[in-house]
Amino acid sequence: MRDLETLQEFLKGAGVDAAVFSLRPDYRSVLLAVDGLVPGPSDQASDTLLQAAEASARETLSARLVEDLPHVAAWREAYKSFGAKPQRTRNSLEALLRRAASGLPRVNRLTDLYNAVSVLHQVPLGGEDLTGYAGAPRLVRAAGTEAFDTVAGGIEVIEHPDPGEVVWCDDAGVTCRRWNWRQGRRTQLREDTTTALFILDALQPMTDEALDGAADDLAARLTGLGPDVRAARRRIAAAPSIHEGK
Repeated sequence: MRDLETLQEFLKGAGVDAAVFSLRPDYRSVLLAVDGLVPGPSDQASDTLLQAAEASARETLSARLVEDLPHVAAWREAYKSFGAKPQRTRNSLEALLRRAASGLPRVNRLTDLYNAVSVLHQVPLGGEDLTGYAGAPRLVRAAGTEAFDTVAGGIEVIEHPDPGEVVWCDDAGVTCRRWNWRQGRRTQLREDTTTALFILDALQPMTDEALDGAADDLAARLTGLGPDVRAARRRIAAAPSIHEGK
């Protein structure tokens, strides 16, 4: 069991490299470190929340294509900025929205919860087991030599990101490739996860208020996953320009 001060100290070590802000100065993230979660498989509550997210997505997409949604379009442009092809490697928000019509996955109640919040607020959102981390999370442009543990063709393999690719990493390697495309196995959420890290990613036109609202919703729902849940939060953004406001 981790106390609130320990969670806050963990988040203090998190950072976003200047090279990432050079690509997208409008990038902001909210990190939530949460402890005291009571794990478990998908249940009626998580299924009901996913159904609400599926209905919201169907309504949103009844009048426009996924790729025309403003936040999805912004992420497509962000992927292009470091050489990724958004038609082949879709950001996590777009991938979930495209699955909503046929049904979002039911994984476990923790994963179900954050997937639903991602769709309801139209924000890329990742969840990871904090105990799998070696040091604090950092968003950087990869050298190309970092280790990324994943599964290919049913076999556990170590891959490496492309040079210049935007990745989340810690001291042991990459935890999520292409900003918010694919998470690694080492830190993935499991049915026995009790301590987790959640990362919400935003670009314009998503406002700070909308981003904080999504984080508030996530935190409130996580609090319901145990009587002793505690959470620390940190928002990271580019430093204001010295010319801002002039």
